[in-house]
Amino acid sequence: MRALAIVLICLGVAGLVAALVVMTSADETRVRVSGRPRPPVPDESPCPGGRPPRPRTDRVDADRAWSLLRRQVELGPRPAGSAASRRLADDLRRHLPNGRLESVPARGPSERPLRNVVGAVRGRDPVKLVVVGAHYDTKDLPGFVGANDGAGGTAAVVELARSIRPRELRPTVVFVLFDGEESPRGTSDAVFERAGLRGSRAAARRYPGAAAMVLLDFVADRDLSIPRERNSTPALWEEVRAAAADAGVGCAFPAAVEEPIADDHLPFIRAGIPSINLIDWRFDCWHRRCDDMSAVSKRSLDASSEAVAELLARL
Repeated sequence: MRALAIVLICLGVAGLVAALVVMTSADETRVRVSGRPRPPVPDESPCPGGRPPRPRTDRVDADRAWSLLRRQVELGPRPAGSAASRRLADDLRRHLPNGRLESVPARGPSERPLRNVVGAVRGRDPVKLVVVGAHYDTKDLPGFVGANDGAGGTAAVVELARSIRPRELRPTVVFVLFDGEESPRGTSDAVFERAGLRGSRAAARRYPGAAAMVLLDFVADRDLSIPRERNSTPALWEEVRAAAADAGVGCAFPAAVEEPIADDHLPFIRAGIPSINLIDWRFDCWHRRCDDMSAVSKRSLDASSEAVAELLARL
Protein backbone atom coordinates (compact mmCIF):
# COMPACT_ATOMS: atom_id res chain seq x y z
CA MET A 1 0.00 0.00 0.00
CA ARG A 2 2.82 2.38 0.83
CA ALA A 3 4.38 1.74 -2.60
CA LEU A 4 1.03 2.42 -4.27
CA ALA A 5 0.67 5.68 -2.39
CA ILE A 6 4.11 6.77 -3.55
CA VAL A 7 3.22 5.98 -7.15
CA LEU A 8 0.00 8.01 -6.90
CA ILE A 9 1.84 10.96 -5.41
CA CYS A 10 4.40 10.81 -8.22
CA LEU A 11 1.64 10.78 -10.81
CA GLY A 12 0.09 13.81 -9.19
CA VAL A 13 3.36 15.69 -9.35
CA ALA A 14 3.76 14.67 -12.99
CA GLY A 15 0.32 16.08 -13.70
CA LEU A 16 1.31 19.47 -12.28
CA VAL A 17 4.48 19.55 -14.32
CA ALA A 18 2.52 18.71 -17.47
CA ALA A 19 0.54 21.94 -17.12
CA LEU A 20 3.33 23.61 -19.06
CA VAL A 21 5.91 21.16 -20.42
CA VAL A 22 6.44 17.59 -19.30
CA MET A 23 10.03 16.43 -18.98
CA THR A 24 10.20 12.70 -18.24
CA SER A 25 13.30 10.72 -17.35
CA ALA A 26 14.76 7.97 -19.47
CA ASP A 27 14.00 5.22 -16.94
CA GLU A 28 10.27 5.97 -16.65
CA THR A 29 7.74 3.58 -18.18
CA ARG A 30 7.14 4.41 -21.81
CA VAL A 31 3.64 4.73 -23.18
CA ARG A 32 3.80 3.11 -26.59
CA VAL A 33 1.84 4.09 -29.67
CA SER A 34 -0.67 1.26 -29.46
CA GLY A 35 -1.18 -1.94 -27.57
CA ARG A 36 -1.32 -4.17 -30.63
CA PRO A 37 -0.02 -4.06 -34.20
CA ARG A 38 -2.21 -2.24 -36.70
CA PRO A 39 -3.12 -4.17 -39.86
CA PRO A 40 -1.44 -2.68 -42.94
CA VAL A 41 -3.35 0.25 -44.37
CA PRO A 42 -4.43 -0.39 -48.00
CA ASP A 43 -2.45 1.64 -50.51
CA GLU A 44 -4.30 4.25 -52.54
CA SER A 45 -3.71 5.52 -56.05
CA PRO A 46 -1.41 8.57 -56.18
CA CYS A 47 -3.11 11.93 -55.79
CA PRO A 48 -4.13 13.17 -59.26
CA GLY A 49 -1.41 15.49 -60.47
CA GLY A 50 0.25 15.21 -57.07
CA ARG A 51 -2.47 17.43 -55.57
CA PRO A 52 -4.16 15.98 -52.48
CA PRO A 53 -7.94 16.35 -52.29
CA ARG A 54 -9.49 18.68 -49.76
CA PRO A 55 -9.37 16.92 -46.38
CA ARG A 56 -12.59 15.58 -44.87
CA THR A 57 -11.45 16.91 -41.51
CA ASP A 58 -11.00 20.58 -40.63
CA ARG A 59 -9.00 20.79 -37.42
CA VAL A 60 -6.21 23.11 -38.64
CA ASP A 61 -6.71 26.61 -40.05
CA ALA A 62 -5.25 26.25 -43.54
CA ASP A 63 -5.44 29.99 -44.30
CA ARG A 64 -3.48 30.89 -41.17
CA ALA A 65 -0.88 28.20 -41.87
CA TRP A 66 -0.45 29.43 -45.44
CA SER A 67 -0.13 33.03 -44.25
CA LEU A 68 2.60 32.02 -41.77
CA LEU A 69 4.47 30.12 -44.48
CA ARG A 70 4.38 33.22 -46.68
CA ARG A 71 5.55 35.54 -43.88
CA GLN A 72 8.60 33.36 -43.30
CA VAL A 73 9.53 33.41 -46.97
CA GLU A 74 9.15 37.20 -47.06
CA LEU A 75 11.87 37.44 -44.41
CA GLY A 76 14.30 36.06 -46.98
CA PRO A 77 17.13 33.64 -46.07
CA ARG A 78 17.00 32.61 -42.40
CA PRO A 79 20.15 30.60 -41.62
CA ALA A 80 20.71 29.61 -38.01
CA GLY A 81 22.00 32.46 -35.85
CA SER A 82 21.19 35.17 -38.39
CA ALA A 83 19.27 38.33 -37.51
CA ALA A 84 16.32 37.17 -39.66
CA SER A 85 16.26 33.79 -37.88
CA ARG A 86 16.26 35.43 -34.46
CA ARG A 87 13.43 37.80 -35.43
CA LEU A 88 11.46 34.81 -36.69
CA ALA A 89 12.05 32.87 -33.45
CA ASP A 90 10.69 35.76 -31.38
CA ASP A 91 7.60 35.90 -33.60
CA LEU A 92 7.03 32.13 -33.52
CA ARG A 93 7.27 32.10 -29.71
CA ARG A 94 4.33 34.50 -29.52
CA HIS A 95 2.23 32.20 -31.71
CA LEU A 96 2.83 28.96 -29.81
CA PRO A 97 0.74 28.11 -26.72
CA ASN A 98 2.93 28.56 -23.61
CA GLY A 99 5.67 29.60 -26.03
CA ARG A 100 9.24 30.00 -24.86
CA LEU A 101 12.81 29.85 -26.13
CA GLU A 102 15.25 27.08 -25.17
CA SER A 103 18.97 27.59 -25.64
CA VAL A 104 20.86 25.25 -27.96
CA PRO A 105 24.55 24.87 -27.04
CA ALA A 106 27.04 26.47 -29.41
CA ARG A 107 29.48 24.20 -31.24
CA GLY A 108 32.42 26.32 -30.10
CA PRO A 109 33.43 29.68 -28.62
CA SER A 110 33.12 31.43 -31.98
CA GLU A 111 29.50 30.39 -32.57
CA ARG A 112 26.51 32.23 -31.18
CA PRO A 113 24.15 29.98 -29.15
CA LEU A 114 21.03 28.98 -31.07
CA ARG A 115 17.44 28.81 -29.84
CA ASN A 116 14.66 26.26 -30.15
CA VAL A 117 11.13 27.64 -29.98
CA VAL A 118 8.92 25.49 -27.75
CA GLY A 119 5.23 25.40 -26.87
CA ALA A 120 3.01 22.87 -25.12
CA VAL A 121 -0.64 21.91 -24.79
CA ARG A 122 -1.59 19.85 -21.76
CA GLY A 123 -3.39 16.55 -22.34
CA ARG A 124 -5.64 14.40 -20.18
CA ASP A 125 -2.86 11.91 -19.40
CA PRO A 126 -0.34 13.50 -17.01
CA VAL A 127 2.43 11.09 -18.06
CA LYS A 128 2.13 10.53 -21.81
CA LEU A 129 4.13 13.02 -23.88
CA VAL A 130 4.33 13.41 -27.67
CA VAL A 131 6.79 15.72 -29.44
CA VAL A 132 5.85 17.37 -32.75
CA GLY A 133 8.63 19.27 -34.50
CA ALA A 134 9.99 21.04 -37.56
CA HIS A 135 13.07 23.15 -38.25
CA TYR A 136 12.75 26.89 -38.84
CA ASP A 137 16.25 27.67 -40.11
CA THR A 138 17.17 27.64 -43.79
CA LYS A 139 20.28 26.36 -45.53
CA ASP A 140 22.92 29.10 -45.64
CA LEU A 141 22.91 29.59 -49.41
CA PRO A 142 22.64 32.90 -51.28
CA GLY A 143 19.00 33.71 -52.06
CA PHE A 144 17.64 30.48 -50.54
CA VAL A 145 14.28 31.19 -48.82
CA GLY A 146 13.17 27.62 -47.98
CA ALA A 147 9.41 27.77 -48.63
CA ASN A 148 9.10 23.98 -48.35
CA ASP A 149 12.40 23.22 -46.60
CA GLY A 150 11.71 24.97 -43.34
CA ALA A 151 8.75 27.32 -43.69
CA GLY A 152 6.14 24.67 -44.56
CA GLY A 153 6.82 22.37 -41.63
CA THR A 154 7.13 25.32 -39.25
CA ALA A 155 3.77 26.75 -40.34
CA ALA A 156 2.09 23.35 -39.96
CA VAL A 157 3.48 22.81 -36.45
CA VAL A 158 2.42 26.26 -35.25
CA GLU A 159 -1.13 25.86 -36.53
CA LEU A 160 -1.39 22.33 -35.15
CA ALA A 161 -0.47 23.74 -31.74
CA ARG A 162 -3.01 26.55 -32.03
CA SER A 163 -5.76 24.12 -33.06
CA ILE A 164 -5.66 22.02 -29.86
CA ARG A 165 -7.45 22.94 -26.65
CA PRO A 166 -6.03 21.96 -23.24
CA ARG A 167 -7.08 18.41 -22.27
CA GLU A 168 -8.65 17.82 -25.69
CA LEU A 169 -6.12 15.09 -26.48
CA ARG A 170 -4.92 12.24 -24.34
CA PRO A 171 -1.18 13.08 -24.46
CA THR A 172 0.46 16.34 -23.57
CA VAL A 173 1.95 17.59 -26.83
CA VAL A 174 5.20 19.55 -26.90
CA PHE A 175 5.74 21.49 -30.12
CA VAL A 176 9.41 22.19 -30.91
CA LEU A 177 10.70 24.36 -33.74
CA PHE A 178 14.33 23.34 -34.11
CA ASP A 179 17.14 25.77 -34.77
CA GLY A 180 20.31 24.63 -36.51
CA GLU A 181 18.96 21.67 -38.46
CA GLU A 182 21.00 22.69 -41.46
CA SER A 183 24.76 22.35 -41.20
CA PRO A 184 26.67 25.66 -41.31
CA ARG A 185 28.11 27.08 -44.48
CA GLY A 186 31.41 25.45 -45.38
CA THR A 187 30.63 22.03 -43.86
CA SER A 188 30.24 18.99 -46.08
CA ASP A 189 27.29 16.60 -46.21
CA ALA A 190 29.62 13.92 -44.82
CA VAL A 191 29.52 15.58 -41.39
CA PHE A 192 25.86 16.63 -41.49
CA GLU A 193 24.78 14.52 -38.51
CA ARG A 194 27.50 16.09 -36.38
CA ALA A 195 27.40 19.67 -37.72
CA GLY A 196 23.63 19.86 -38.23
CA LEU A 197 20.67 18.59 -36.19
CA ARG A 198 21.80 20.88 -33.36
CA GLY A 199 18.37 21.87 -32.08
CA SER A 200 16.91 18.38 -32.26
CA ARG A 201 19.85 16.87 -30.36
CA ALA A 202 19.24 19.35 -27.54
CA ALA A 203 15.49 18.66 -27.56
CA ALA A 204 15.90 14.88 -27.51
CA ARG A 205 17.94 15.23 -24.32
CA ARG A 206 15.16 17.28 -22.72
CA TYR A 207 12.34 14.83 -23.52
CA PRO A 208 13.88 11.34 -23.26
CA GLY A 209 10.68 9.70 -22.00
CA ALA A 210 8.43 10.81 -24.87
CA ALA A 211 6.01 8.21 -26.23
CA ALA A 212 6.41 9.37 -29.84
CA MET A 213 7.97 12.04 -32.02
CA VAL A 214 6.51 13.38 -35.30
CA LEU A 215 8.70 15.48 -37.60
CA LEU A 216 7.26 17.62 -40.40
CA ASP A 217 9.86 18.57 -42.99
CA PHE A 218 8.98 18.65 -46.72
CA VAL A 219 5.18 18.76 -46.36
CA ALA A 220 4.01 21.64 -48.56
CA ASP A 221 5.37 21.00 -52.07
CA ARG A 222 2.94 21.15 -54.97
CA ASP A 223 3.48 17.55 -56.10
CA LEU A 224 3.06 15.86 -52.73
CA SER A 225 3.89 12.22 -52.00
CA ILE A 226 5.25 11.20 -48.58
CA PRO A 227 6.36 7.56 -48.36
CA ARG A 228 8.02 6.15 -45.26
CA GLU A 229 11.71 6.88 -45.15
CA ARG A 230 13.48 3.87 -43.76
CA ASN A 231 14.55 5.41 -40.44
CA SER A 232 10.93 6.09 -39.43
CA THR A 233 9.32 3.69 -36.93
CA PRO A 234 7.07 1.34 -38.97
CA ALA A 235 4.25 1.01 -36.39
CA LEU A 236 3.96 4.76 -35.94
CA TRP A 237 4.10 5.23 -39.71
CA GLU A 238 1.13 2.90 -40.15
CA GLU A 239 -0.73 5.02 -37.62
CA VAL A 240 -0.14 8.20 -39.62
CA ARG A 241 -1.16 6.46 -42.85
CA ALA A 242 -4.40 5.32 -41.21
CA ALA A 243 -4.95 8.85 -39.91
CA ALA A 244 -4.33 10.31 -43.37
CA ALA A 245 -6.82 7.88 -44.91
CA ASP A 246 -9.48 8.85 -42.38
CA ALA A 247 -8.76 12.53 -43.04
CA GLY A 248 -9.33 11.88 -46.75
CA VAL A 249 -5.74 12.49 -47.86
CA GLY A 250 -4.39 8.93 -47.89
CA CYS A 251 -3.24 9.29 -51.50
CA ALA A 252 -0.42 11.54 -50.28
CA PHE A 253 0.95 8.80 -47.96
CA PRO A 254 1.78 5.76 -50.14
CA ALA A 255 2.80 2.40 -48.71
CA ALA A 256 6.24 2.66 -50.35
CA VAL A 257 9.45 2.67 -48.32
CA GLU A 258 12.40 4.76 -49.49
CA GLU A 259 15.99 5.37 -48.44
CA PRO A 260 16.82 6.32 -44.83
CA ILE A 261 17.18 10.05 -44.27
CA ALA A 262 19.24 11.84 -41.63
CA ASP A 263 16.91 14.43 -40.15
CA ASP A 264 15.69 15.90 -36.87
CA HIS A 265 13.96 12.66 -35.86
CA LEU A 266 17.28 10.77 -35.60
CA PRO A 267 18.26 12.06 -32.11
CA PHE A 268 14.87 10.91 -30.82
CA ILE A 269 15.18 7.49 -32.47
CA ARG A 270 18.59 7.08 -30.87
CA ALA A 271 16.98 7.91 -27.53
CA GLY A 272 14.60 4.96 -28.07
CA ILE A 273 11.56 7.09 -28.97
CA PRO A 274 9.25 5.89 -31.79
CA SER A 275 9.63 8.61 -34.44
CA ILE A 276 8.54 9.40 -37.97
CA ASN A 277 9.67 11.91 -40.58
CA LEU A 278 7.14 13.41 -42.97
CA ILE A 279 9.34 14.33 -45.92
CA ASP A 280 8.75 14.28 -49.67
CA TRP A 281 12.38 13.54 -50.47
CA ARG A 282 11.78 13.67 -54.23
CA PHE A 283 11.17 17.43 -53.95
CA ASP A 284 12.95 18.90 -56.97
CA CYS A 285 14.03 22.19 -55.37
CA TRP A 286 15.95 20.78 -52.40
CA HIS A 287 18.58 23.38 -51.46
CA ARG A 288 17.89 25.32 -54.65
CA ARG A 289 16.64 28.87 -55.09
CA CYS A 290 13.48 27.56 -56.74
CA ASP A 291 12.26 26.52 -53.26
CA ASP A 292 10.11 29.64 -53.13
CA MET A 293 6.36 30.32 -53.11
CA SER A 294 6.03 28.85 -56.60
CA ALA A 295 7.14 25.44 -55.25
CA VAL A 296 4.52 25.11 -52.49
CA SER A 297 0.77 24.61 -52.25
CA LYS A 298 -1.78 25.47 -49.58
CA ARG A 299 -3.62 22.24 -50.46
CA SER A 300 -0.52 20.16 -49.68
CA LEU A 301 0.18 22.05 -46.47
CA ASP A 302 -3.41 21.49 -45.36
CA ALA A 303 -3.33 17.77 -46.21
CA SER A 304 -0.15 17.20 -44.17
CA SER A 305 -1.45 19.21 -41.23
CA GLU A 306 -4.81 17.43 -41.12
CA ALA A 307 -3.15 14.01 -41.29
CA VAL A 308 -0.99 14.84 -38.26
CA ALA A 309 -3.94 16.36 -36.41
CA GLU A 310 -5.86 13.12 -36.91
CA LEU A 311 -2.83 11.14 -35.74
CA LEU A 312 -2.54 13.17 -32.52
CA ALA A 313 -6.22 12.58 -31.82
CA ARG A 314 -5.53 8.81 -31.92
CA LEU A 315 -2.45 8.66 -29.69
